[in-house]
Order: sequence, then C-alpha cells, then structure tokens
Amino acid sequence: MKLCVIPARGGSKRIPRKNIKHFLGKPIIAYSIQAALDSGCFDKVIVSTDDEEIASIARQYGAETPFIRPEELSNDYAGTLPVVKHAIEWFDNHATRPVSVCCLYATAPFVQASLLKQSYQQWQASQADYCFSVTGFASPIQRAFKIIDLPIGAGEQSTERLEMFNPELFSVRSQDLVEAFHDAGQFYWGRPEAFTSLKPLFSEFSHPFVLPHYLVQDIDTLEDWHRAELMYQVLQKNGDIL
Repeated sequence: MKLCVIPARGGSKRIPRKNIKHFLGKPIIAYSIQAALDSGCFDKVIVSTDDEEIASIARQYGAETPFIRPEELSNDYAGTLPVVKHAIEWFDNHATRPVSVCCLYATAPFVQASLLKQSYQQWQASQADYCFSVTGFASPIQRAFKIIDLPIGAGEQSTERLEMFNPELFSVRSQDLVEAFHDAGQFYWGRPEAFTSLKPLFSEFSHPFVLPHYLVQDIDTLEDWHRAELMYQVLQKNGDIL
C-alpha cells in the first residue's frame, strides 16, 4: 500500500483554523487532498487530525480519516516525524503496512499532482530513505548579516549596526559560493522504516527534489496568506499551476 498522510491539527495559533481557512474559495487543505488524489500515486490518502471539523471537511474532499490523532501528538511541540510514525503504526495494527509513505502538508496549495509523480520516480531511482521538496535561497547565505547593538561611546546609548556571519567571504564572487537550499514545506516521501525509526530528514538519508522559487511560499502569517493567494492567481492565469 502506498500511503499519503496529511497532518492537520486544529490548534494553529498565528492563523486560527489555518488548515481549513478558505484559500481562494475553498479550504486550503482541499488543494493538498486533490493533488494527492489526482497524482495516482496512492492507495490511500488520509488526514491525521485531532479535530472533528477538519476530519469532516477532509472527507468531503475525498480523504479518509481512519483515526483521531492523540492529544500528545497535537500540541505546538509535536513534530512531523512522530505524527507520520503514528499513522504508519496505526496501519500496522489495523490494516496493511505501507510500502511507501508521503507526508503532504495541509497548507501547500502550490503542490502539483505532476510533481508528486515526478518526485516519487526520482526518489525510487535515488534509493534514498527520503525525498522531499527543496528550493534554493534567493541570495547567497554566505553574505548574510545580523543586526547587533554596538556601544558608540562611554555613557552613551547603544545603536544598531550590522555584522556579517562570514566576513571572510565578503569579497568572494556570488557564483563562486556554494548554493544553499531550504525545505520547501510541501511533501516528504519516505520508507516506512525511516519514518518509524525517526531518521533525520535533513541528512545524508535524503534526496532533494528541487522546486523553482515561484512554486514555494511559506504560509505562517496573514501577510503570507495574502501573498500566496496573489501568487496562485498569477500562476493559474499563466497556466503554471492547475
């Protein structure tokens, strides 16, 4: 069995009811469910939630909700890997053990069924334990700097100044710096035993599936949400997203 697990707890703080808040006319979780179903990659698409309203909406859009997630995995500190581990172990005890698992985030409206298929094929060819979506930083991280408080004189107030994290790289050309990537926050393919043993994702166990910048947008604040809706409308108009 190929299993898709969509984590969607009810207690989001920065954007209340985030997982079912309407994104351009329908609950944002519906985009992830539809992409998973349309991809043809899965025998089961389930939503792992502690919330009955989220479960009901998930079922309306075609996902299954075979269990209610326990309270200890539904707080602000519950990580993704333990949530997926719980889902796999539920199937171990109640049905058939999955042969492959994909964790797909509920707030990833830019995820595409075609990319889920491509990433699955790429993961299988890589023979890695995991494969997940990544994208490059918009500018070299080696040029990053921080804001510090610097005393400007005896008895005087401090003032904000800048300090590079890697000042020794200031004169190195951008094209000579190693490109850095970050988690795109969309999906994570993995072998069941990798998830259940809690193997780290950001490690040599993982293979990258690189997404272009225009298909990646974190949605953590209402400003992010508005930006994502605008981006989605433009991409849809241009035929870059379905």
